[in-house]
Amino acid sequence: MRVGDLAATRAFYTAFLEPAGLTVGIDAPDHLLLRAGGGSVSFVPGERPSAHVHLAFSSSGGEPAVDAFHAAALAAGGVDHGPPGRRPIYHPGYYGAFVLDPDGHNVEVVHHGR
Repeated sequence: MRVGDLAATRAFYTAFLEPAGLTVGIDAPDHLLLRAGGGSVSFVPGERPSAHVHLAFSSSGGEPAVDAFHAAALAAGGVDHGPPGRRPIYHPGYYGAFVLDPDGHNVEVVHHGR
């Protein structure tokens, strides 16, 4: 994913690594790779940041981890895009929160308490 400011992206995403279930795979001056479950996401600087991206991370830490993600992301400069809560429209047991990152991408952490 291309980002406008890699340092701002790094500070934002590393602020909530644990509650989102993320680990750092690569942290280099021109590249940040985060791992989650069986997948990963890479961030690199670009003249034109990627547009209209929704990143969703599944939390095994339950509802408290979703709450912790939301609080940490807001403290790191994220913009609230949906506070922690149940969203039965998706499925029973769905508990998630949404925040916009420095490039305006929708970042979600969800617990699927089925």
